Amino acid sequence: MRARPGQARPGTGATTGLTDTARLIIRLNYGFQLLFNLLWWMPVFYAYQKAAGLSDGQIFGIQSIYYVAFCLLEIPTGLIADRIGTRNCLRAGAVVMTAANLAPVVSSSYTGFLIHFLAIAAGRSLTSGAASAYLYDGLRAERCDEHYLRAEGTARALGLAAKVVCWPLVGPLMALSHPAPYVLSAASAAGSLVCAVLLPRLAGAEAGADAGRNDGGRRGGAFLRDAGTALRCVAASPWLALVMVQGVAVFTLSRICQVNLFQPILLDHGIGEASHGGVLAAMTVAEAVASARPQWLSRRLPPVAWVSVLSLALAGTLAAMTLGGPWAVVALLCLFAAATGFAFPVQRKLVNDAIPAHAPRATLLSVESIVDRAVCALAAIAAGAYLSAGRLDALLWHSALATAVLLGVFQLLLRSGVVARGDGVRDRDRAVPPHEGDRTGANSTASTEAGDGSTAPADMGDAGRKEALEPDQASRGQRTP
Repeated sequence: MRARPGQARPGTGATTGLTDTARLIIRLNYGFQLLFNLLWWMPVFYAYQKAAGLSDGQIFGIQSIYYVAFCLLEIPTGLIADRIGTRNCLRAGAVVMTAANLAPVVSSSYTGFLIHFLAIAAGRSLTSGAASAYLYDGLRAERCDEHYLRAEGTARALGLAAKVVCWPLVGPLMALSHPAPYVLSAASAAGSLVCAVLLPRLAGAEAGADAGRNDGGRRGGAFLRDAGTALRCVAASPWLALVMVQGVAVFTLSRICQVNLFQPILLDHGIGEASHGGVLAAMTVAEAVASARPQWLSRRLPPVAWVSVLSLALAGTLAAMTLGGPWAVVALLCLFAAATGFAFPVQRKLVNDAIPAHAPRATLLSVESIVDRAVCALAAIAAGAYLSAGRLDALLWHSALATAVLLGVFQLLLRSGVVARGDGVRDRDRAVPPHEGDRTGANSTASTEAGDGSTAPADMGDAGRKEALEPDQASRGQRTP
């Protein structure tokens, strides 16, 4: 007997397959994430702005304005995504990003670069929650939501791999045409727009968006209702708030180390600037491989525990960098990048699973992004103060200790029972795809889905999906899909 799409063949123990629509969603998401985030100008934007006549104060001042703008735009753009639909929001973000990358070509001045980064903040905030929400809702609508973790991680890995390949070409291309990095970035963003246009419509997920577009003058009230719903959702779900807070450690440590402290750490250990590109490439490869294979994490620990363990690993590698020599520091930076690659897709799935059904998902993901970037902004100020005082080692140790304290408080709250997890969250805690050995007792490798090459857990079946949704539906009185 032929099995229906999206279900395992009886008696084979095979994992749930992907439907054609789910496979299309995953592949277009890969293309969108890769092209949208492929900023060719990233390795040279500082030198490019210096060559344009900007001072250090102007350059870093623009960066500060960028972070503030990003935080301010996260909630409005999340509300927009929940009202007009995540697919339409992805299209709008791609259009804005294309125009943003052309701004320095049109005007290579302080004003041009300021407009460039403000538009970058707008474009990225339009897609930061919408892309994940669309992928999650799309796979869930196709009953293939167990593939979300692998799809999220692989998309991140492909984007990182593209940077490893493309960034070394920026220097030669600039020698041929000075504005080439920005032109190529605009072309990549235009390619992401094509992917967004080809994304299939999610009837169930976008029905509310269609209603929102027909509200006319009441749309502003709908925005406020969505914002209120999102805030009430966080207040009514301590588990969701706690999961968001746990992710702060991963995001802040990775951002501060890989952006703000990367060069100071290498220079402090006598590694010259000529080698920085090679070290960054090695770190990117390590992060890409780990992002593509979150299923390598053992199922002996639930995903929420894995995020804590990986956060402690990030903190430990930072502290260890104060003790080792140049080669040890390079190895630790690669280990740091690999831990980051494992942690991000697992943390993103934890947050998505903690969001109740029918809640404004894109808005809630924007709330998480605001929390992460707000803490990161404070950490960047502290990092600047430490570096100005010549206390890099103290900064690394204090960062590790602060992370350990935060995670210790998190575990105390989790184990004390103050924050209760719903049945649906417990069911979804099996987010790291199982290995065959987990079912047979052997310690073998995970099974691979034919065609797509993705690893997936055993099919929960309709009963399992119903059970996972019931806590939210009971409180809302919604019909079971």
